[in-house]
Amino acid sequence: MNSQNGFLLSFIKYGENDAVLHCFTEEEGFQTYFLKGIYSKKNKKKAFLQPLNKLNFFINPVKSGGLCSVSKFELIKNNDVYTDIKANTVIFFISDFLNQVLKYENKNLSIFFSIERFIEELMGKNYQSHLLFLLSLLKIQGVAPLVGEGKFLDPETGTFSAGMTHQLFNEEISLIWKQALSTDNMYTIKIHSAARKDFLDSLLVYYHYHITDFKVPASLEVIQQIFE
Repeated sequence: MNSQNGFLLSFIKYGENDAVLHCFTEEEGFQTYFLKGIYSKKNKKKAFLQPLNKLNFFINPVKSGGLCSVSKFELIKNNDVYTDIKANTVIFFISDFLNQVLKYENKNLSIFFSIERFIEELMGKNYQSHLLFLLSLLKIQGVAPLVGEGKFLDPETGTFSAGMTHQLFNEEISLIWKQALSTDNMYTIKIHSAARKDFLDSLLVYYHYHITDFKVPASLEVIQQIFE
């Protein structure tokens, strides 16, 4: 039996009492676990199943061709944001996003600790933290744009050019990308509330070009409505 710390990305009820969990763990990256009995009436730990909660799992040895099963798990840190509708919406959006883009990711401590840092920023009511986190994720994965002298970011090539190549990447949005990529701490960058929707849309376009099989998360519409 081994122990794993991980962030819960998604969970699906399986049968009457069980669940399948998708997690991003510190030591093994993206993992799928089978959790028996979590929805039984006597189990009080179902409340721990909240997106991006940090959990410690005790994993049974995997049987041939089967899923790893959880013998027990404990809450390391919950995200005390569920009474804050904006932060709650951001948590659901990012967990939805990560569940898609990290599904082939192996151990990556930079990603693991960047998730932790993002949650800390959000807990401090930084309501633009999800935007900068998604940009930092591109940087960690080695597909972020190369900063150059041009005023306009070309999302397809990942370079800055003298002329606009995509309608979303105007001078204002391109400047936010350039400023964020040029600083050691992206979370110090301030994005005006009026520009946040367009900046998020620009991130999604860039992910389409540079992340294989990327699909827009289903929760996008909700987060856009909350921040209008």
